[in-house]
Amino acid sequence: MGKVEDGKPYQWGRLYAALRAVRGFASAGRVVAVTDRELRDTVSRPRSVFEGFLRTAGQDVFAARQRGGPVAEAAAVAFADVARLIPPRRMDGDQITPEVEHFRQGYEAQLAEYRKAWDGLVD
Repeated sequence: MGKVEDGKPYQWGRLYAALRAVRGFASAGRVVAVTDRELRDTVSRPRSVFEGFLRTAGQDVFAARQRGGPVAEAAAVAFADVARLIPPRRMDGDQITPEVEHFRQGYEAQLAEYRKAWDGLVD
């Protein structure tokens, strides 16, 4: 049996954290942790949620970069993480609800990295 970190739900959780970070830096200059409702909504329809984030990612990065300073730097790193974390295969639309805990672990792991790197910019 493989490690949780090797699974699709965990990796998608990390990608979700990166996408939310880019959006958070753009809209508020900081990253706010996801609510349980947002997490449940995402695992029930991951592909459409991710497509929504990706549709505006360029504008989000531009808006965050306009803030300058640490927010601009953090947004650039988070955006690079998005590209790195997108799997090199077709993203299916399957629900990952049965493995919501693995998704949450991936999300929290990526968010913890951001907290460590950008103290004060991540709740």
